[in-house]
Amino acid sequence: MSAVLDLTRELIRRRSVTPDDGGCQPLLAERLAKAGFRIEHLRFGDVDNLWATHGEGGPLLVFLGHTDVVPSGPVESWTSDPFEPVIRDGMLYGRGAADMKGSVAAMAIALEAFVTKHPNHRGRVGLLLTSDEEGPANLDGVRRVADHFRATGERIDWCVVGEPSSKETLGDLIRVGRRGSLSGTLLVRGIQGHVAYPEKARNPIHMFAPALTELAAERWDEGNADFPPTSFQVSNLNAGTGANNVIPGTLTALINFRYSTASRAEDLRKRTEAILDKHGVDWQIEWSLSGEPFLTPPGGAVRDAVVAACRELCGIAPEESTGGGTSDGRFIAPLGAEVVELGPVNATIHKVDECVSVADLEKLPELYESVCIRMLD
Repeated sequence: MSAVLDLTRELIRRRSVTPDDGGCQPLLAERLAKAGFRIEHLRFGDVDNLWATHGEGGPLLVFLGHTDVVPSGPVESWTSDPFEPVIRDGMLYGRGAADMKGSVAAMAIALEAFVTKHPNHRGRVGLLLTSDEEGPANLDGVRRVADHFRATGERIDWCVVGEPSSKETLGDLIRVGRRGSLSGTLLVRGIQGHVAYPEKARNPIHMFAPALTELAAERWDEGNADFPPTSFQVSNLNAGTGANNVIPGTLTALINFRYSTASRAEDLRKRTEAILDKHGVDWQIEWSLSGEPFLTPPGGAVRDAVVAACRELCGIAPEESTGGGTSDGRFIAPLGAEVVELGPVNATIHKVDECVSVADLEKLPELYESVCIRMLD
């Protein structure tokens, strides 16, 4: 077994379902301390965060990952125990194999190798891990660490996120940015009543329907060279008492914008509220901004380094994408960092029988080490 495969297997065996780290970070901290890294454990609430650095001064290159995983679901649905790693037909199976204990192991192995070969490298290299990436709140993970860095004056120049970015083969796609995510919980107030006497009631479903039609048809922006146009979606719509002869008194809708750098969250909020007012909706909305859009533009040093590493070691020119959902990179980019995501194939993440190619896993440390060399040697 290779070093990265051994370490990935050890991490998979630790049942680190959000926000429980399951002992992953102490294992990694012990290894990196032996390699000369300074270790800092940043625990906020129930969340463990590990900050390990090597070197002095700047610039600072950070590898970012998470040790938590989503629940496995019914164990009997899996071909083998989700927390007992198994290799079958060249694939390593287990919860977190692809998302993202394989990447975390590869980062640690790459960093050990880099500082051993280049003990006097310029600047600093670091590893930042959280146990709160998969959870819904995400309040005490990298978001909180970023606030801590602002308070202490820590500046990150470049960041490589180990999220599983690849589509079909390792290195065929990297993320060079992400859209922002703005969510809203909308309450539409009506007047409950009997369906036979609609004149004595006010149906919030009927009130909201014309506004929803306009919201769904609205062209929020045209996107730009780096991002598709902003999208609006309703993810849940709920009203009614359970009886078919009662007009409901309220309606609740969950809405979400995935928006590009062509729009601002504040403008999307104002335009949404204006459309609701236009249609006479009696509304109340609670907005939640989980992350602003970010982009590492062409010519960015770490973007170029990741592309060059993929070309050299994977024999492929990666697609440079801003698609997909959100990642913890959204908390690091506002610190002034260039952020790029590079990781294994994402075909099985969050699924039953999650797996990663052993061949890809064994190549991943070389990719990360190559980025280190290009940035800090």
